[in-house]
Amino acid sequence: MSHRQATSASTPPRHRVRGALKWLHLWLGLIVGTVFALVALSGTVLTFQREILLAQHPEWTRRPLPGTDAQAKAFARLLAEWQPRGLRSVDIPTARLPVWQAYFPDGERRYFDPASGELLLIRNADNDPVLWLRELHTHLLYGETGEDLLGICGLIAIFLLLSGLYLWWPRKGALAASLRWHAGPPTRRWLSWHRSTGAVLLPLLLLATVTGVAIVYHDAVRPALRWSFDDGPEVVPPLPMAPREADVDWAAILRAAQAAVKGGELRRISPPDDQDALVTIRYRAIGEWHPNGRSQVWLDPYAARVVQVHTATRQGAGARIDEAMYPLHGGFIGGWPWQWAVAASGLLPPFFLVTGFLFWRARRRRTVTDP
Repeated sequence: MSHRQATSASTPPRHRVRGALKWLHLWLGLIVGTVFALVALSGTVLTFQREILLAQHPEWTRRPLPGTDAQAKAFARLLAEWQPRGLRSVDIPTARLPVWQAYFPDGERRYFDPASGELLLIRNADNDPVLWLRELHTHLLYGETGEDLLGICGLIAIFLLLSGLYLWWPRKGALAASLRWHAGPPTRRWLSWHRSTGAVLLPLLLLATVTGVAIVYHDAVRPALRWSFDDGPEVVPPLPMAPREADVDWAAILRAAQAAVKGGELRRISPPDDQDALVTIRYRAIGEWHPNGRSQVWLDPYAARVVQVHTATRQGAGARIDEAMYPLHGGFIGGWPWQWAVAASGLLPPFFLVTGFLFWRARRRRTVTDP
């Protein structure tokens, strides 16, 4: 039996598992960690996407928001002009974003004057760096296939974080020493920076990563959460309404919707189409974290009558947890402190990638020079 075989046979199973984890953590970190770092960095920028847009167009914030009648007239205009060209839904002007934001196929967005409905700006991934970063962050620039790959990378990232915690876990009485940053030698320096920072900031990065994976796998996560908390059946939207030739009073529709949501903020209108005449308006109920709300009101556009209201805050715990994933991940709760915390979490994967690589390089050089 060779010396290596004898050593391997005498190594306790726990140490062999730890050695395998170290190897996996290192190489998955260097390979998948590169994707993780790029996605996280793009997330840091996206945390401030609204602020960046308004900084580019400060004139949008200099005029007061128009009243309901003026907004209704502007919406009717942009709907008549742009729905035949692919308009799907429109965000209502608010103090956060005081213009109409309309959504089109292929992720394109167009912005309109809140009072006149005049086109102000066209943004897409080809002409806007922030939307390009958004496509990278959500689809790795590769559509649905990219989203699938992103989910796999996210699961591996969770493994990296948890395996890193296991590998760092200190012996009894050694906690303070395990959190120290060392100046040298290089292998000790980079390893201590990598492990200590990871141990301290793991909860923040783990939350950002888990919520991101939950968003990717929403179709599986939501039913699982609702089943776990015994939520009961999902809300059933009203049956479609047959379209007909008739005038639509958008001011009356907006007033009826506002009266029905009891203090909520109307956020996004999905207009009637060839298959269904009902108007669907998303709103942010009091107490909702989601910036656009997950609550909905359905209206008959011809009578300006509310057909059904769904208030997201009245759902079961599982559905509410599911709908908290996006605002937690995007930094939309708790004001600027959480926004900055989420932005900072996006800097951690690049830090771990760099320190992990420098540790690997320093250790490799030491092995070569001191066999």
